Amino acid sequence: MQHTMVTSQIDDFDFPDVGQIGGYIVACNHILKQPDDNPTIGLLICKKKNGLLAQYSLESSSQPIAISSYELEQFYPVKVEGALPTIEEIERKLKEEA
Repeated sequence: MQHTMVTSQIDDFDFPDVGQIGGYIVACNHILKQPDDNPTIGLLICKKKNGLLAQYSLESSSQPIAISSYELEQFYPVKVEGALPTIEEIERKLKEEA
């Protein structure tokens, strides 16, 4: 069995993120890892990732860590407009029910 530590963040990737997830990995290995488990791995999911900054950060760590960026547009339907009510529509509905 393998434990995986996943951390997701809204901000851009920065140097301290590797240190933070490295601490989580060590804690997970001490608290949750069983003798027959594989080492914990870490995955940082960031809004933006500077490749050079990520490379330098990972080279300074001996922990198994991966860094990936995401684009929210990939997770939304092509036409978002009209799929969800507007703030005004929600407020109007709340007033009607009150």
